[in-house]
Amino acid sequence: MLIIQPSGGLCNRMRVINSACRLAKRRGEKLIVLWYLCGELNCPFEALFQPVEEIRIINIRSLKDPRKLFFQLWAKQRFGNDDILNNRTEGVLNETFFRSLKSRVYLFTWEHFYPSSDYHLYVPTASLQKRIGAVTGQFGPRCVGVHIRRTDNAISMGKSTTEQFVLEMKRELSEHPESLFFLATDDLSEEEFLRKTFPGKIISNRNRTLERSSAAGIQDALVDLYCLSATDKLIGSYWSSFTDIAADMRGIEKVIAGDSH
Repeated sequence: MLIIQPSGGLCNRMRVINSACRLAKRRGEKLIVLWYLCGELNCPFEALFQPVEEIRIINIRSLKDPRKLFFQLWAKQRFGNDDILNNRTEGVLNETFFRSLKSRVYLFTWEHFYPSSDYHLYVPTASLQKRIGAVTGQFGPRCVGVHIRRTDNAISMGKSTTEQFVLEMKRELSEHPESLFFLATDDLSEEEFLRKTFPGKIISNRNRTLERSSAAGIQDALVDLYCLSATDKLIGSYWSSFTDIAADMRGIEKVIAGDSH
């Protein structure tokens, strides 16, 4: 039995669960996911995705939840994020560490430890799919995704500046004048600026909620993620799992604003 408590935001958790699925499959075990509802992600799994047959999802609202404490005590081995980092080489768990795992393992991490671009496990709920379709229906023959991360990622902001995004968008229009842009950002002032800079070119989920401590905010983030993944190309933010997964889900071209070409 493999028990995993994925931490971090939506995309970090998706990557962790993907890794855990690969580990559980390799070990021939069942996978239990403890989905912690907290300030950085306060939304039940089933409010985002349809049921996953291969996984048992348990929503918990407290780190003192009796089910969590039971699994921690029941496990023969317990590992945290540092253990994953110290036993991972080029994104993959070391063989020595893998062979040391016993029959009941509890993992807490926000790191992915088996790289995977297969996100078939995650099928949005019917209501969210309808919202995604309403946005992507506006894309036209060519639409480029733009993901601007701002409010809580200083590394990203320092590298992927607004000026760099504008530069990449202008470069795109010089090559493909017909392009539209789907914009996903956590900063409404950025959206207002880009709408003025590129009039008639910006599409977004305009009625979204940015508060990640609410279920509605996480659902809106999921809509943005799937809309970005449906574009033809992605101009993304440096050091952002949201950018990475949006591109990986369908293998679309990705350009990071601020990275040299």
